[in-house]
Amino acid sequence: MNATDKLKFALIGCGRIAGKHVDALTALEGASLVAVCDIKFERAKAIADKLNIPAYRDYNEMLQKEQIDVVNILTESGTHAKLAVAVAEHKKHVVVEKPMALTLSDADAMIQACDRNRVKLFVVKQNRYNKPVKKLREAVESGRFGKLVLGTVRVRWCRRQEYYDQDAWRGTWAMDGGVFTNQASHHIDLLEWMMGEVVSVFAKTSTQLVDIETEDTGVAVLKFASGALGVVEATTATRPKDLEGSLSILGEKGSVEISGFAVNEMRTWQFTDLAEDDLKTMKEHNQNPPNVYGFGHFEYLKDVIDSVVNNKKALVDGLVGRKSLELINAIYESAETGKEVFLRFQPRLSRLGQHSLVENKLEN
Repeated sequence: MNATDKLKFALIGCGRIAGKHVDALTALEGASLVAVCDIKFERAKAIADKLNIPAYRDYNEMLQKEQIDVVNILTESGTHAKLAVAVAEHKKHVVVEKPMALTLSDADAMIQACDRNRVKLFVVKQNRYNKPVKKLREAVESGRFGKLVLGTVRVRWCRRQEYYDQDAWRGTWAMDGGVFTNQASHHIDLLEWMMGEVVSVFAKTSTQLVDIETEDTGVAVLKFASGALGVVEATTATRPKDLEGSLSILGEKGSVEISGFAVNEMRTWQFTDLAEDDLKTMKEHNQNPPNVYGFGHFEYLKDVIDSVVNNKKALVDGLVGRKSLELINAIYESAETGKEVFLRFQPRLSRLGQHSLVENKLEN
């Protein structure tokens, strides 16, 4: 692909996660980062000055002035729907960080806007591209586990009060959600991807060590359509530092555990029926990343480019992103009601996205 053929990307939101997108987009041969935008203009300008590209405070101005193919939305979760709909109306493809939205109605509005304007919607789930995760997925698809029995994710991370105090939206129902929505959403996606459709969920949440509206700790028990069970354990109250972000899958013919900070380190890979490359799998898939974001953004955005340029189906599109959002809403519904919640439901008491300005604007 020649330089003139590169897809032109822009960022809306230049906060904590933007560095991962900048690093990937400046390294990928098929991408060119052409503009950045943030209402906190100094954040956008800091990135723009390093790359010698324009910075904007107003995303509409950026979309009107610049030639852009794809916009990466990296703002607080409660604003994703408003921005995604606006970007789609400008006929640009949309990449949105997790979670794609906070309410199912917002997610549906995003999907409909992209369909209506014939642009693609990509939801960032970079951990699906981790080498051990891809190897695990191959084992699931090939039937190496036999009957699935139990799937578990554990997110044991450290987020102190100063993390939540960085921005007023952090830890709020309207704009962020708690540990299930923010930190554990990737892991919930992986569990559902490996274990299949969720039938029901029963959850408990609490706020232990920080002063926020939402939970910093929670557990959920899942029942899958296959009859297998699942457990989600998530907390940002681990002290004094991050401990793990892990996924384990147990079946009648094998057990796999991927651990490390960001589901990157193969810890257990054992099957009743040995395969020729099983020993190599343990040796080659045990690299733990330096932080909880892992290594996956490069491969994820590479797939975005391939999907747009060659009109291929994305691994994680809007419909896939909505599935894990529905499960997260069901977790909160169960925590509020104290009851088992069956999926394919309409949230009634889940506070996630409550009083969302985004939802109100979309309805009016």
